[in-house]
Amino acid sequence: MSAGQPSVLIVEDEPSQREVLAYNFEAEGFSVRTAGDGEEGLLLISEEAPDLIMLDWMMPGVSGIEICRRLKARSETRNIPVIMLSARSEDVDKVRGLETGADDYVVKPYSIAELMARVRNQLRRSRPATVGEKLSFEDITLDAETHKVYRGETAIKLGPTEYRLLSTFMEKPGRVWSREQLLDRVWGRDIYVDTRTVDVHIGRLRKALMKSGGEDPLRTVRGAGYALG
Repeated sequence: MSAGQPSVLIVEDEPSQREVLAYNFEAEGFSVRTAGDGEEGLLLISEEAPDLIMLDWMMPGVSGIEICRRLKARSETRNIPVIMLSARSEDVDKVRGLETGADDYVVKPYSIAELMARVRNQLRRSRPATVGEKLSFEDITLDAETHKVYRGETAIKLGPTEYRLLSTFMEKPGRVWSREQLLDRVWGRDIYVDTRTVDVHIGRLRKALMKSGGEDPLRTVRGAGYALG
């Protein structure tokens, strides 16, 4: 996964559907992984949790409904948005999909424009910075569309890594992130960086945020990692 890009996992057993979805997500700037069946999908999720999952209902082996049920039962994957894709258009099927925990239900055939609008709607809730939302915490504001950061009325200059760190913290204030989790989210899993590098960039972020005064908004949690607030 490339750092900063929203990531999607497409679990779809029809190769043509899978290719069309992958092409359109890549065109929208997503980091894309695909799985041709439920077992492969679950394996990929366990290796690296995506920001969003596109899940076909009808698949051989483990069905989309069963995958969704398992994901929503686990604390590590419960909050990943799941959009269920299905040819079943009956209300009873939609209700079943949503009751299993799916965050949205899209009936085939669908328009790509509508699907992407629904995807952005889900990411607005789970990873707002990836869809250009403004984030704020106390007196700090991050405008993800213009990539500008303010503390009160003062513009804060941040390097790209510090910006991505702050964006990660501001999406989930109060959450404690381990160094390993920050490396995956900010640097990307495919890049080797020593965990001490995280401490260096946290120090730079702290310095930038406190340059014009104000308390340190970042909290060091001994033995666990870092949090905002």
